[in-house]
Amino acid sequence: MSDKQEEIKSILHRVDETLGTAKYGLSDLLNPSKTRWRTGLRNLITFGRSVTFVLQNLRGVNNVDFDSWYEPHQAAMKADPLMRYFVDARNELEKQGKLSVQRVTHIKSFSNSDIQKFGRPPFGARNLFIGDDQGGAGWEVELADGTTQKYYVELPASIGEIKQQFTNFPVAKAPELAGKSVEELCAMYIEKLETLVAQAKRHFLEDAEPLTPTRRKGHLRIVK
Repeated sequence: MSDKQEEIKSILHRVDETLGTAKYGLSDLLNPSKTRWRTGLRNLITFGRSVTFVLQNLRGVNNVDFDSWYEPHQAAMKADPLMRYFVDARNELEKQGKLSVQRVTHIKSFSNSDIQKFGRPPFGARNLFIGDDQGGAGWEVELADGTTQKYYVELPASIGEIKQQFTNFPVAKAPELAGKSVEELCAMYIEKLETLVAQAKRHFLEDAEPLTPTRRKGHLRIVK
């Protein structure tokens, strides 16, 4: 393998690592425990944006015309309301430390008889909660030292739905994404980044072999 290909491969490996960190953020978002939901979202937004920054290191490789390949992709991302939103979200997070997210809880029907749908309560369970500040449902459990810990469970669909949504998402520019949850939009964003990276590998690597197997564990697939 030539020195140029070695350098390209090294840069794309760093791109893979950066994308992998963003994907870990998505896994934290989708984890039912909700304990790392906000941290996961922050990591996804931050490292997702960094994927394109690291990718642009290919511009410095000798005899590689990066711009002629990248400019059409860059234009498409700027015109894509979803991709544009995550750029703005990263700027807002970096400059203001802010996540523009709200919780929307919709209860279809709930009575005392529905409590059994949550499964067997954990030992020490005191109160049932639906829609806390993490967007979860479950039990407040009293520990031996008298403190209280939350035990999260899935909210039965027959009872209701809890969604975290971006408060400033430009719905007017992308009406087809109206009502999508934070998790759904983040999964779509990661998938678009994966596609971009795969296209870069096919274009710049002579052997076009994948550098690292794609980790798809924890992804949220959207079925229409």
